[in-house]
Amino acid sequence: MVNEDIKLRTRLSVLSSHISHSLSISMASSEQEAALAAVPSDSPTIFDKIINKEIPSTVVFEDDKVLAFRDIAPQAPTHILIIPRVKDGLSGLSKAEERHTEILGHLLYTAKLIAKQEGLDDGFRVVINDGPSGCQSVYHLHVHLLGGRQMNWPPG
Repeated sequence: MVNEDIKLRTRLSVLSSHISHSLSISMASSEQEAALAAVPSDSPTIFDKIINKEIPSTVVFEDDKVLAFRDIAPQAPTHILIIPRVKDGLSGLSKAEERHTEILGHLLYTAKLIAKQEGLDDGFRVVINDGPSGCQSVYHLHVHLLGGRQMNWPPG
């Protein structure tokens, strides 16, 4: 009975991921359009406004270095964005310098902590989009933590 239950849950998970994949195709094209329209600048981003509490968000984790909150257009049952509180020139990963190694490591370690907090024991995916071809739509470095369903390969 336990094996049958596990098989059923696995089948439902795979089916659910295929259904959500087909539903997300139109979302993906709008994300691509947003990325192509985004222009890197030094002006405050939507993430700066979230950090400053000017825009509400559902915060799931915060410390003195990072803020993590639920994505408003989730691509998986669990979709959390993890951002550095101080941009410090990190509009994207391609802008990283040696001085950023501590915050880059902290972002990934925080992803692991949140995955555990969210119960993503079966696995999760961490994504960093960079530049227009990488589908980056907000020029403030951010890590996507995705989980709660079977991920597919290759991505995007």
